[in-house]
Amino acid sequence: MPKRRSTWMTEDLDQLRELARTFVAKEMTPNQERWAEQKQVDRALWTKAGEVGLLCLSIPEEYGGGGGTFAHEAVVIEEQARGGDSSWGNSVHSGIVAPYLLAYGTEEQKLRWLPKLAGGEFVGAIAMSEPGAGSDLQGIRTKAVRDGDEYVVSGSKTFITNGSQADLVVVVAKTDPERGAAGISLVVVETSTPGFRRGRVLDKVGMKGQDTAELFFDDVRVPAGNLLGGVEGQGFVQLMNQLPQERLIIAVASIAGIEAAVDMTLEYVKDRTAFGRELIKFQNTRFTLAECATEAAVTRSFVDDCVNRHLAGELDIPTAAMAKWWSTERLCRVVDECVQLFGGYGYMTEYPIARAWADARVQKIYGGTNEIMKEIIARSL
Repeated sequence: MPKRRSTWMTEDLDQLRELARTFVAKEMTPNQERWAEQKQVDRALWTKAGEVGLLCLSIPEEYGGGGGTFAHEAVVIEEQARGGDSSWGNSVHSGIVAPYLLAYGTEEQKLRWLPKLAGGEFVGAIAMSEPGAGSDLQGIRTKAVRDGDEYVVSGSKTFITNGSQADLVVVVAKTDPERGAAGISLVVVETSTPGFRRGRVLDKVGMKGQDTAELFFDDVRVPAGNLLGGVEGQGFVQLMNQLPQERLIIAVASIAGIEAAVDMTLEYVKDRTAFGRELIKFQNTRFTLAECATEAAVTRSFVDDCVNRHLAGELDIPTAAMAKWWSTERLCRVVDECVQLFGGYGYMTEYPIARAWADARVQKIYGGTNEIMKEIIARSL
């Protein structure tokens, strides 16, 4: 389908796109079935990505990163989506965990952890959701109790991306349960610490190759210096300030997924015949794809505008919520229409469109459900 060049693209980003596209085609696309069977990517993928410079691109060079901006992360996210991969949890590792450390970590914390994340020596995860608390972060029960020069972390988390491979987890915990949101803090736990346990890698409807696990903290003792930012009670504010980027990441992946679905469907309907002519020659096919292409163009314009705003430091919480719910709703609708045009083959997991359909559904749930996004938007009106 016709695409316009995103207004935030530069020559430097063009070169990065070529590198990312080559890396995805060589290291990721051919391994989708195997990763789905093992429910996670190969651990070596992280070190390979670190070696070619695709990790932590928006982190300053002084901490081992690429010295770029969110636009650099967005290019990698787009190419991963276009390559049909939903297994590699780099958007969490590079787009969420590392920025938390950069934004709120002390100098000692940044020097200690960011170079390891940038090189792939460490895999990062962030532990928010619990068995009894998802989008409602104030309902978490995991605690981090100060005991001398340590925090004792106890509780459990679920639906954690990179959970089974993570070496470092940013844990959302209550340091003062009596204070509600004001009692939430972020505590960094290295998974080699005694008392940390991994549960099962969860069996999901889609994103089969993505490592999504349960985590358990059985009185895990970490140094007091692992409190992110060094001040208790700042966790909820830190989360609210960073969640717009997480939601923009989802929007960027969604529009790339929409465009990829339309492209692969166009290729299919031009080749597939029924009743003696190609599917593209039927009016229903053309009208359906006309709608999908229009939705893709509208969503691309909105998401690009949000990227530009974010690069300028002007993306607010309600607009990020709009981008998240709009793009994920469009993704699910467009991919479903594309599956219909594939007919029976669209329901076969060997076809990328079938995997894209199953992968798309969760995007309306994670990062805050779309119902929560509408509530955020409504409160701003």
